[in-house]
Amino acid sequence: MDSRLAQFAALNQKDKAPAYLSLVSEILARQNQSLIAPDLHALVETVVQDAGIVVGRQVLSELVRNLGTRSISDHNLRKRVVEETLSTLQPRIVSYEEQVNSLRFQLADLLETEEEWSEAARVLMGISSRSLPDEEKFRVNIRIVRLLLEDEDSVQAETYYNRAASLSNSTSDRVTQLQFKLCQARISDYARKFLEAAMRYHELSWLAEIDEEERQEMLSAAVTCAVLAPAGPNRSRVLASLYRDERSADLPSYNILSKMFLDHILRPAEIRTFEERLRPHQLAKIAISSNDQLASTIDDDDSAEPSTSTRRGPSTVLDRAVMEHNLLASSKIYNNITFRGLGALLDLAPGAAETMARKMIEQGRLKGSIDQVDKLIWFDAAREEDDAQGKAGGLGDVEQTNEDTGAPFTKRWDLQIRMTAANVETIVQHLAEKGLVQQPAVTA
Repeated sequence: MDSRLAQFAALNQKDKAPAYLSLVSEILARQNQSLIAPDLHALVETVVQDAGIVVGRQVLSELVRNLGTRSISDHNLRKRVVEETLSTLQPRIVSYEEQVNSLRFQLADLLETEEEWSEAARVLMGISSRSLPDEEKFRVNIRIVRLLLEDEDSVQAETYYNRAASLSNSTSDRVTQLQFKLCQARISDYARKFLEAAMRYHELSWLAEIDEEERQEMLSAAVTCAVLAPAGPNRSRVLASLYRDERSADLPSYNILSKMFLDHILRPAEIRTFEERLRPHQLAKIAISSNDQLASTIDDDDSAEPSTSTRRGPSTVLDRAVMEHNLLASSKIYNNITFRGLGALLDLAPGAAETMARKMIEQGRLKGSIDQVDKLIWFDAAREEDDAQGKAGGLGDVEQTNEDTGAPFTKRWDLQIRMTAANVETIVQHLAEKGLVQQPAVTA
């Protein structure tokens, strides 16, 4: 091989290209594959050093094209040839940028086949994007994000996702846009923006272009993220949307979804079952701030009853979501609750339970007030009054004038009667529509 390469190097410039091209075809057609890699390596080095840029680009383009069409069937041999050729050309990327980029795409494909996700992503990161159109840059960045997320590297994935987001209007290809939307949902999931992730997953689960099995997985991911999202009105809207989705009834997590939507208290056994299906980043530990630790040390020293728990706060994302949900659910059951009673319900120290309630009230996710003298949390039911008024009998919103009696307990009692009557009327209407209730005969 060395003698033939020396002979080709002595040829006129116009004769070098056909000679080298014929040698490329001859090497790739050999039956003895053990010599293919070293001979191609020697050929590439000779062409790069002695043939000149014009001839070198012709020869290397033909070699890259043959490698891309799987002229070498053996996976390991093809990978070795691509890696050796890439290492030879990389220092001269200015002259052979197109060939280097093509080789990097091929090497990334090979590594992705081996499920070496991070290695494949790093190969794509080395692609020179100067000569690439915006649409191709967008595809490359999206592919890097997907590969990094396969290895749970969300920090670096978010960097390339931000680059892709700036180019998202550069393509009208539907498949690429769907891949970008999926990356959006997954990035939000890994960044613990669970409410945003739930909405994006649920949106994708309706798209007919996606396989039915994958849509079911996205719906399941939407439910999981909605459960992990911070309790409050925004999460309640997402839970309502998922609960009313008929497909949700077939999911393993439907039980916890229904309990959260209906504001039922969640029990430890139900949480453990749900926890088994979570991914590692969804089980991440969370730190308690120094201010919260200080506030949670306040205990009811006047009471002789010992505290039922010494926990100073939630330890995981799921732990926090469940505690906040149970706190919100308790506001629908009780008019007020002591710090100690809430701590027993949430498995927290009384001071930590007060801290959690205070933060939710400050953020507008819980309506109520805190009486630190009597160590009571008062829940405000006024928000439910607007929903209950005028709904009985299906009349819709009816303008009503309420007398201000100045008695909050009387108003709350009247509200509960009104809501009960409205619910009974709704049940009777549904039964009548199904023919299960007969209308009483009218007598003169």
